[in-house]
Amino acid sequence: MALVRVLSLLLLAFQLSAPVQAAGRLERVKAAGQLKVCIWPDYYGITLRHPRSQQLVGLDIDMAKALASDLGVAVSWVDSSFVTLIDDLLAQRCDIAMFAVGMLPSRSAKLRFSRPYLQSDIYAVVARGNRVVRRWEDIDRPGVHVAVQAGTFMEPVMASALRQATLVRVAPPATRERELEAGRVDVFMTDYPYSRRLLDNADWAQLIEPPRPFHVLPYAYAVAPGDDAWLREVDEFVARVQRDGRLAAAGKRHGLETILRLR
Repeated sequence: MALVRVLSLLLLAFQLSAPVQAAGRLERVKAAGQLKVCIWPDYYGITLRHPRSQQLVGLDIDMAKALASDLGVAVSWVDSSFVTLIDDLLAQRCDIAMFAVGMLPSRSAKLRFSRPYLQSDIYAVVARGNRVVRRWEDIDRPGVHVAVQAGTFMEPVMASALRQATLVRVAPPATRERELEAGRVDVFMTDYPYSRRLLDNADWAQLIEPPRPFHVLPYAYAVAPGDDAWLREVDEFVARVQRDGRLAAAGKRHGLETILRLR
């Protein structure tokens, strides 16, 4: 009987504490008057910090400001990356990750995602005049070195897809562009937003699109698990900006309208 009573008290304590825990993140954000947003500050069109002005620009910079405004709080930025994303959220270094996070199963097992608001396939970038890779079918050939940014969704996808080519994982401070320009790789794989960086700024680069959908992945905002109220708040925000035109306007402003998900 004593054991049954103890178990009953524990169950009651859990039931009473659950609503408080579920609303915890939203309450803390409002109480602090600050929304801490994890970003990857090298993501062109999404969350890019200009190297000279240090100004942050991109679709998710606009969306983070919009979320903070809707909550009636200020926004503060926390530098993160796809490699440290999970640790940063679980350690509560930020309240939310807003840098077009691909909804990978490995991430979904540890994090919670909002409804998606973007989607992108994988694209190849080569140097103009490249004699090794001229079309998509040339990528997976013996002797071809294919670069991916470590920690991005391209890494596991290409590791699984390549049968003959060699996968090269590029981690900071190295960059895919420098590896390609130096001739250490023949091609690198990226998503649509990052491909815009090359097309807009590098006349030496050429984009190769897959002849058919290769691996289209939805992007969303990520939060730590265990806080249903906070996830609902983020979900409602995404639905709201999809509906009221703010997402469409930001997508057009940053050249990403072709990959928006507006419902």
